[in-house]
Amino acid sequence: MQHTTEIHCLHCQSNNLVKQGYMGNGTQKWQCNSCKKYFHLEYRYKAWESGTKEKIIEMTLNNSGVRDTGRVLHK
Repeated sequence: MQHTTEIHCLHCQSNNLVKQGYMGNGTQKWQCNSCKKYFHLEYRYKAWESGTKEKIIEMTLNNSGVRDTGRVLHK
């Protein structure tokens, strides 16, 4: 019994992908043949996930401290 999951590029939403080796912690790297960018499906550190940078910037502009930001984002 096989299960398949269709993977899309996080940047351009294309499904024209190739495996491109592994990171040091054993997670699979992928490269998009359309936009030539690399990405991972799961990250070890939450800060690398998409959308986190925008949340941190927004909280900083609203005078949240480092501890507040970490507590709210569960990092």
